[in-house]
Amino acid sequence: MPKFNDIDISASLEDYLEAIFVLQKEHNSVRTTDIASFLDVSKPSVNRAVGTLKDAGLLSHESYGEITLTDLGKSHAKSVLHRHNLLTDFLHITLGVDAKTAEKDACKMEHVMSNESIEKLSLFLESLNNKNN
Repeated sequence: MPKFNDIDISASLEDYLEAIFVLQKEHNSVRTTDIASFLDVSKPSVNRAVGTLKDAGLLSHESYGEITLTDLGKSHAKSVLHRHNLLTDFLHITLGVDAKTAEKDACKMEHVMSNESIEKLSLFLESLNNKNN
């Protein structure tokens, strides 16, 4: 489990980072209600997660204001999103798992796979793609 400013970042908190990153790209401005809707969680859950991520230095948030990822938060969120997309594509496109199942499974797997395994999977898919072109 990654640690930022002595705070363990759980799989759940990584999901919040990923959601904020995606919402920021889509809408520029992100508020707690946007995150709650996106992740289908309660606003109090979002507030707790935002507080923890803020304490870890991964985002900034003024009371009742906009939520913005810090550079460190963006970097971590991009990494989680890359893992998610790589695993989803592998499961769905390469293995033929249906899209919904691939999405759900990738969301679980992205948090537990080592960087080495992700890197090897990425290289494998790249070589497979090169063979097919």
